[in-house]
Amino acid sequence: MSASTVCYGLYANPQSGNQGAIARHGTIEGSDLHPGGGPHENDPSREVLASYLYQHSAVAYACAFAGLRLNDRRAVVGPPDMWVELPRRDYWSH
Repeated sequence: MSASTVCYGLYANPQSGNQGAIARHGTIEGSDLHPGGGPHENDPSREVLASYLYQHSAVAYACAFAGLRLNDRRAVVGPPDMWVELPRRDYWSH
């Protein structure tokens, strides 16, 4: 899904908090991320700024990371325009 682009996957886990994954050009670059959390010691300045701008807002952080600029809140709160079923495959192997 990320051929020639960037994707940020977000899983809102009610037990352990939000988890994220980054894919760029078809390759997973980061997983088990915590979008909307605080910055880490070695983060580049861009990540530090994003961590503060979107603190406690995982959806906004994920959208900003992927370069999405939402016109309204419908993309987040719904209803969806359509559902798409992904093909069966091993999405966890690199």
